[in-house]
Amino acid sequence: MRSTFLWRNRIWLMTGGLLILALHMVSSGVRPDGRATKPALILMQLLRPFQAFEAGLSSELNGFSHAYFDLVGARRENIELRKQLAALATERSRMTELEVENRRLSDLLELREALATQALAANVIGNDATGLSRTLIIGQGSRDGLRRDMAVISTDGVVGRLILVAPDSARVLLINDHNSALDALDQRTRARGIIGGVIDGGMTMKYVDRSEDLREGDEIITSGMDGIFPRGLLVGRVKQVSQEGPGLFLNIDVKPAANFRKLEQVLILTQKPPELPIAGTN
Repeated sequence: MRSTFLWRNRIWLMTGGLLILALHMVSSGVRPDGRATKPALILMQLLRPFQAFEAGLSSELNGFSHAYFDLVGARRENIELRKQLAALATERSRMTELEVENRRLSDLLELREALATQALAANVIGNDATGLSRTLIIGQGSRDGLRRDMAVISTDGVVGRLILVAPDSARVLLINDHNSALDALDQRTRARGIIGGVIDGGMTMKYVDRSEDLREGDEIITSGMDGIFPRGLLVGRVKQVSQEGPGLFLNIDVKPAANFRKLEQVLILTQKPPELPIAGTN
């Protein structure tokens, strides 16, 4: 049986049959109404939802990708803009501070010209950290010609005197310190007394006779009798006057003219100026 023609040529016959079937399917598949199109149509119909989902997912992924990169770019631009705004704000603050400082220095120069004496402007760089005394530290010292007991003033009024001078800095004893003593007088009544600080804060005018008519709001000025401060500089204003307790003198509380906590620049009188005329005198 194996010696028959069909058995001997089975491979070639099978190959030829399959080839003819393939050619038939190809030729019939190009016709729209052919039977071979039905499996393709069914397969395409079955695959349509998956293809639509894939197309939508691809579109969303592309949109998300573009949105993500746009967001990253916008975030970088936002960070850069914030840096630029911060730099501009810093520069504006610096310019404003320079303008304020120039204005204060200009006021000190005008005060120096009004006093008609030699004086040196100095920056306040610190204060007493221990709280045991009321002092300020300035950024000029003996290299700039400063010496002990030089008067220190501001545009608002008397500040204090130098008690310690180093080459590049100096310590100022404020007039509201309990160790301070400043000869002063009431500008209205001409009553004299000694200005000094009290331990619990504030400032008082000592040794004013009870017969003197000091009133709240009176201006207290330097008398020029202590050899440190020139005459006529504003020290402060009377805050309260009382005659409580025994003794020969009034109890007088004085509010300093200068705000010591806000001082940033001061003027050191390096030479005693001529006496200033006092209002109300001839």
